[in-house]
Amino acid sequence: MTYDPLLALLIFFLGFVLLFLLFKPGTGWYWIINKNTELQEKTIKEDILKQLYHFENSGKRVSIASLSGVLKIKDKTIVEAIEDMTNSGLLEQDGEILKLSDEGRSYSLKIVRVHRLYEKYLAEKTGYDKKEWHDRAETMEHLLNAKETDRLSLELGYPLYDPHGDPIPSETGKITPVQGINLSKLPVNFIGRITHIEDEPEVIYKQILAENIHHGSQIRVLETNKKRVVFYAEGEEYILAPVVAANITVAPVESEFEIEQDAHRLNNLKENEKAEILGISKESRGESRRRLLDLGFVKGATIEVDLPGPLQNPRAYLIKGTSIALRDDQASKILIKKI
Repeated sequence: MTYDPLLALLIFFLGFVLLFLLFKPGTGWYWIINKNTELQEKTIKEDILKQLYHFENSGKRVSIASLSGVLKIKDKTIVEAIEDMTNSGLLEQDGEILKLSDEGRSYSLKIVRVHRLYEKYLAEKTGYDKKEWHDRAETMEHLLNAKETDRLSLELGYPLYDPHGDPIPSETGKITPVQGINLSKLPVNFIGRITHIEDEPEVIYKQILAENIHHGSQIRVLETNKKRVVFYAEGEEYILAPVVAANITVAPVESEFEIEQDAHRLNNLKENEKAEILGISKESRGESRRRLLDLGFVKGATIEVDLPGPLQNPRAYLIKGTSIALRDDQASKILIKKI
């Protein structure tokens, strides 16, 4: 076999290119694979810390088995992660029961801070539907570093609560308490305002979203027993199972009730009816809220249905001499008093 220097040079060149692609600092395949593995391990660790934080705040005792079931992580993977976290001082074990150490609790508060700040950002600065906020924040909570988190907090004006009413931990871990009482524990004729809607577990949160119950709405309890909780809010009656109502927190109000007891949502306005706008629900945020105000949906303005539309959604409303079309989900965030 004869030696071909050109072929040898070509083989050398291809080998060099392959090694370069594999080990190029930062962007080489080796580093990308390694980063993905590190991120996956970091995500598992932080998911464990955050879940333990929520469990402990609810007064629940947590075992490896229960944690594995909630997070849907393989037993082998979670056992290895917990062993590593215990050795590093983030967790403490008392038999089968897991606990956060002081260091672990501090770390978990940082994760919760990122998650809730990012949900606030999505609500105030983007057009994403609230059904998407939680999942998007679940991803970002593992990606933002401390400086990026502080910049986000500054941009949002150092908010104390996220869009659901959950307190946002400060940079030092300080938490402003949620004001109010569990809806399932309120007596009949209790008048209050929704201050918090828990977004976990997800299955219950989706039920609340499907009912179109708004954070900030004023309510009056009509019935409460072991089977159901019935309350009135913004012209509508809601019936919830106690387990669902338990995810809603309500703070008492008195002085404002006379003003809002006749409040309805604009989407309930019928043809040939007129109404006066009372305001815009806190559920409408950021650009969406500013757009409604710019269009003339301000307190005291008179409004009526102009064109109902073939499917009743969207509908055109006549306000200040202008016909403006709104979808039902937009109109439901405008509070009115029928004339």
